[in-house]
Amino acid sequence: MPNSDTSTASVSTGPGNRRDSDLVRAARRQPVSRTPVWFMRQAGRSLPEYRAVREGIPMLESCTRPELVTEITLQPVRRHGVDAAIFFSDIVVPLKAIGVDLDIVAGVGPVVARPIRHRRDLDQLVELTPDHVPYITAAVRQLVAELGPTPLIGFAGAPFTLASYLVEGGPSKNHEHTKAMMYGDPELWEALCARLAQISGAFLRVQAEAGASAVQLFDSWVGALSRADYVRHVQRHSAAALAAVSDLDVPRIHFGVGTGELLRLMGEAGADVVGVDFRVSLADAVERLGPGYAVQGNLDPALLFAPWEAIERRVREIVEEGWQAPGHIFNLGHGVPPNVDPDVLTRVTALVHEVSTR
Repeated sequence: MPNSDTSTASVSTGPGNRRDSDLVRAARRQPVSRTPVWFMRQAGRSLPEYRAVREGIPMLESCTRPELVTEITLQPVRRHGVDAAIFFSDIVVPLKAIGVDLDIVAGVGPVVARPIRHRRDLDQLVELTPDHVPYITAAVRQLVAELGPTPLIGFAGAPFTLASYLVEGGPSKNHEHTKAMMYGDPELWEALCARLAQISGAFLRVQAEAGASAVQLFDSWVGALSRADYVRHVQRHSAAALAAVSDLDVPRIHFGVGTGELLRLMGEAGADVVGVDFRVSLADAVERLGPGYAVQGNLDPALLFAPWEAIERRVREIVEEGWQAPGHIFNLGHGVPPNVDPDVLTRVTALVHEVSTR
């Protein structure tokens, strides 16, 4: 088993070409030396070193401290030897930055003080500019300097998922208020999503301009929609967010949960890489997407608690399925569970590298 002691692994700080990294090459559907791997939520609660540095610091405050953001982002790269860092932040950070009254409540998630239910509520959403988030620019630049040839992935929440939080006032299983607005007041819905597309796109652009090598647009809740509703009410807004970095030559990853029926449409929104959750095999995803996209995924996070033999068998299957795609980035089918043993992630990373090395 690979040694997971954080003192034995290090982040490369020498010169390197991140554009030629396996992560970026896989995203561009170019040949790679081995399948690159990173994990959604790899920088977070599963690591004891993360819990130590975050102790007593509220989540949203921690996202505004460049030194702390840098340390947390680097932790899983040091520990696991993954092929990319994911910027430590939260999808509601840009909303907080423009003045939306919200907080991240432990055990609940984002809670919005004044949910958006009427046209007058839109005044909370002004255009995001780099001046709203100088700490993001500072943290990305610091990270890029310390990561060396290891690429950094920036990210933002997609318009539908952000709209759901804002309209519901917090997390929701059924999205009642969201869908009521989408169907009952489509003009208000369009106005809301257009503003959120600007905010999401600007947040991606800030990170890319500061040095992020790729970006990911998270649409965590969009799997609640049918294909027809996605096309009618959502796709163009996600496309607008992704288009905000189309001139910056950074690969764009688009991920959602429960989106097996939407994969092709999410790719058509402007993605180079489409994230696949654990409900759909990579082989099926490749068939649905066609040849123009790389894929990312898709080990079931719950499998991380199974005996190693079961994990190893599934990892090998996923790597083999990924070879059918023009490009494959190994990841989980959703985020790292907070109570997982970090050593398992280290072993998975090493196994992916071992079985995929060309």
